[in-house]
Amino acid sequence: MYSTYDELIGKRCHFISGSDQGALEHMITHGQNGIMPILVVEDDEIDAEALTRAFAKQNIKNPVFKANDGVEALQMLEGSGAFPPIPQPCLVIMDINMPRMNGLELLEAMNKHDLIYGNVVIVLTTSSREEDKIRAYQSRAAGYFLKENLPELSIMISQYCKINELPHTPRTPGRDYQ
Repeated sequence: MYSTYDELIGKRCHFISGSDQGALEHMITHGQNGIMPILVVEDDEIDAEALTRAFAKQNIKNPVFKANDGVEALQMLEGSGAFPPIPQPCLVIMDINMPRMNGLELLEAMNKHDLIYGNVVIVLTTSSREEDKIRAYQSRAAGYFLKENLPELSIMISQYCKINELPHTPRTPGRDYQ
C-alpha cells in the first residue's frame, strides 16, 4: 500500500496493514519523528470507519493501526503472532465490548505485560456502566469516552497529537519507561 515512510505519513488518516511493512520497519528503526502512532481496537467496522472519518475531518495524519479485538491488539503491541511490534509510545483507542478479549481485559493484560507504560490508553465505548468506568481507570486508562462524543474526542486527539512531545528514540515494547 505504502512503500516508504514519507509516503505513509503524507497521507490522510488510514489504517496500516501488513502490506505497509516497509514503512512500519522504517518507523521502528529510525524513530517516530514526533509522530505518535494510533492503535484502534474495535471489532465493529462501522465504528472503525466512523473513527477514521472523524480523524480525517480533523486532518490527523498519524499512522493508524487496527486490531479487531484485544488478542490482536496485544499481539501488535508485543510484536508476537503474525504482527511486528508497532512503534511505541502510541495512543491506544479501544472499545470495551469485543469478542475473545474485551477492552477491560486488554487493559489488565497490558498492565501485566508492562505495555501500559509510555502508551496512552483511551476507552471509546457505548457502555456508560459505572463499574466499567471504575475498572478502566483502575487499569490506568487515561480517559473514558462514549462513542456519541466522537466528534469532540477527535478534536481533543488532534490537538494532543499536534502538541505532544515524543522521545527521539523508539522504545522496545514492555522494556523502557519503567
